Amino acid sequence: MKERHSALCVEEAEDVVKELRALLAKTGIALPSLGLDPVSLAREAPCPLVDLGRCSVETARRLAAVMAVAAR
Repeated sequence: MKERHSALCVEEAEDVVKELRALLAKTGIALPSLGLDPVSLAREAPCPLVDLGRCSVETARRLAAVMAVAAR
């Protein structure tokens, strides 16, 4: 049962990464390092972490601007 749960968690995490990447792309933002954290993939629980990665200051500013609009 643990293996199945782990596989479902990885699948869910991969889906979230794809969804986030697509939504960011619609706003013209790309996070080059966006993906699953490899260290957290090695453990069974909890589910893997999503690594938002590194980005330039300009990309961080654009992301902050989009989030500010969404927070209104």
